[in-house]
Amino acid sequence: MENTQIFEMADRLKTLQEQKKDLEAQTKALAAEIAELDEQLSDAMTEAELDRFSRNGSTFYLKSRLFASPASGRKDEMMQALKENGYGSLVVETVNANTLASFIKEQREATGEDVPAWLGDTVSTYEKVSVGIRKS
Repeated sequence: MENTQIFEMADRLKTLQEQKKDLEAQTKALAAEIAELDEQLSDAMTEAELDRFSRNGSTFYLKSRLFASPASGRKDEMMQALKENGYGSLVVETVNANTLASFIKEQREATGEDVPAWLGDTVSTYEKVSVGIRKS
């Protein structure tokens, strides 16, 4: 492959990454505006005692969604309470994928093995090679 083709691909990659960054910034700004307007509209509908209305072919309605999380510093206590009261099936033990990848990388450097023998076939790994770009 000629250097010209490589340079053209590099230029295109940089352009696409810059476009993606711009779109992500636009998406973030739109999400903030949407969240603000959603709150204003839901407040206005509540104040007007209006739980739904139709406009220009769309129905707008109030909806409620509950969010729950462990109280600060009490995750283990909450999980234990769930288990003790018959709801242990809600508790999921997990390992973060990035943490596992870092651990495997450290083990490779320390032992030279792709995956520690004691983990055997319980871990699947692959490496992705990509091109990084930074200002010269």
